[in-house]
Amino acid sequence: MNLKEVKIGSTAKVKKLTGEGAVKRRIMDMGITKGTEVTVRKVAPLGDPIEITVRGYELSIRKADAEMIEVEM
Repeated sequence: MNLKEVKIGSTAKVKKLTGEGAVKRRIMDMGITKGTEVTVRKVAPLGDPIEITVRGYELSIRKADAEMIEVEM
């Protein structure tokens, strides 16, 4: 399951980042690392971007980036 599939209001734990190179580094720099809990707060009307809460702050990420983040409930 990836972060894009998590329902609004649900919390998931990051299991793995599947991106490569600069994209993976950018996701990690935002604080999304293995073992981190992420809560999906909102999804824009057209599905992009997704607003999440991670490490106590709110963050908006693209749907394409959310697909690269594998999570477990």
